[in-house]
Amino acid sequence: MAEETAPEECAAMPTPEPCTVVVPCYNEAARLRVDEFERFLASPASGSIRLLFVNDGSSDNTLAVLHGLAGRWSARVSVLDQQPNRGKAEAVRNGMLQAIASGEAAITGFWDADLATPLDQIHDFLELMAQRPQVNLVFGARVRLLGRAIQRQPLRHYLGRCFATAVSVLLKLPVYDTQCGAKLFRVTPELSATLREPFHSRWIFDVEILARYLQFHGGNARELETEIYEYPLPVWTDVAGSKVKSGDFLRAFGELATIYRRHLAK
Repeated sequence: MAEETAPEECAAMPTPEPCTVVVPCYNEAARLRVDEFERFLASPASGSIRLLFVNDGSSDNTLAVLHGLAGRWSARVSVLDQQPNRGKAEAVRNGMLQAIASGEAAITGFWDADLATPLDQIHDFLELMAQRPQVNLVFGARVRLLGRAIQRQPLRHYLGRCFATAVSVLLKLPVYDTQCGAKLFRVTPELSATLREPFHSRWIFDVEILARYLQFHGGNARELETEIYEYPLPVWTDVAGSKVKSGDFLRAFGELATIYRRHLAK
């Protein structure tokens, strides 16, 4: 007699919902890994995923490179030219607003152009959201565990841990990694409201997103926790040429205080 299969093993995997991933770009012409984006787009598993590149006032050949990619993948790739340069926060916000306005995305979010987080991990995020309908936000977390390939510069890692701890204390939310550039959001009225106004923060808009969500929950961090999942990334590589410098962490602490006063102080 054939061995019986457990019911959970017979169940079909949920189908990922249509997703538009925003990729903010500023002077990325020399290091944009077009071949990796094309490989991802050519994969049958990526059929439900669109890429929206936002050119943030680049002064190099970035816009031409992006238009070239969009020309080859017109059904899956689009380009938003943001002029003049307004910073990553506004590039992400405007890109996500366009994704929502298109009506074609049930999930949107952003992914750093340097592909420090490989594109294939988008599938893991979407699978998690399909399995857990209560989860509206999935954040990549750079946790260096045995069996995972997380490569970070030691100084930036320790500064990041100090910053994440400060965020966790102020928001009363046990978040491990606020600044990883790999995040997806389910398209909801809360997300639309979160993106309605420009971010006050240029460097840590990720934290401002969390603060705005907390406002919608009346400051109830425990309630918001049920909507967020931090996904420990299996691979993350600190790519040379990052626009973020060690000195920016000092600015980040100043912006954190401003975010707290604007959104959370009573």
